[in-house]
Amino acid sequence: MRIILCGFGVVGQSFAKLLESRSEDLYARYGLKPRIVGVFDRNGSAIDPSGLDINRLIDVKKKHNSVKKYADTKNSISGIEIINDLEAEVLIETTESNYKDAEPGMTHIISAMKRGMHVISVNKGPLALAFPSLMEIAAYNQVLFRFSGTVGGGTPILDFAKNSLRGERIISFSGILNGTTNYILTNMANGMSFNDALDDAKQKGYVEADESLDLDGLDAAAKLVILANWIMGMKVVMSDIKITGIRKIDSVDIKRAAEKNSAIKLIASCNKELTVAPKEISTVDPLCVSGTLNAISFTSEHSGTQTIIGRGAGGIETASSILRDLIDIRNESTKT
Repeated sequence: MRIILCGFGVVGQSFAKLLESRSEDLYARYGLKPRIVGVFDRNGSAIDPSGLDINRLIDVKKKHNSVKKYADTKNSISGIEIINDLEAEVLIETTESNYKDAEPGMTHIISAMKRGMHVISVNKGPLALAFPSLMEIAAYNQVLFRFSGTVGGGTPILDFAKNSLRGERIISFSGILNGTTNYILTNMANGMSFNDALDDAKQKGYVEADESLDLDGLDAAAKLVILANWIMGMKVVMSDIKITGIRKIDSVDIKRAAEKNSAIKLIASCNKELTVAPKEISTVDPLCVSGTLNAISFTSEHSGTQTIIGRGAGGIETASSILRDLIDIRNESTKT
């Protein structure tokens, strides 16, 4: 299985390392022999139709902050040129999420689908802005589109709702879908001011380069769009979500909640309407998790409410979700 990798940051490199370390196991268990034939980042590209040397690729990236120096030739081909010209079965999209126009990820995904490639995305931008359209394009071109790493990182939230609750009708769900804001609110509950808690989260590398994605609820809203479409069969986009972030939460709000044995959490919910907003949650509620954890409760027609909790982000966790999707594509595409 030949793979083109869009972006080679923390997630892309973690995925490449995972492929290298599990190569024998993947073949033995799944008959899967993946090889990365093309990679591009902001500054250049590396291609080899017979498969790139992953260890060398990572060393080059570390030394030059780009894969461009992997070879002396063919190192400045654009991402779109690679997608349009290089033969591959799967495109993996790991570039930064952009909620304005979803580029360049949107073009990467659509171009790959039109060429008959299956697509795995951990980039939330295209799904947040055009989920229904992308599913239609995938169906029209008879390719598979997977994105389990967009919600929950390595925690299989989408798989749980779609597969473990198969046969059930989920009627609503709500949860903490952004670990950064949860970390900030947890620290505020422990006595920090908003600004100090934000600075601490930045120092630990939890905050997006554009902090508004976390603080203003955009990241949580993007995940809510993906969940609502995939699990509830809705056809919604980012503009359908009513969003309130956490910037206006202060120590007075935190103390008032604590007096009622509650904590303030940024909750994304799909009930009668789709909302992302700070809410008071009882400290005994399973959703009331601390630190960078994510938690989501699904309420179904007959089996009541079930909650899944796990780490929401991290390079290796997200890389594991890509591998899960890759195995799923292998299994689905080999069915007769």
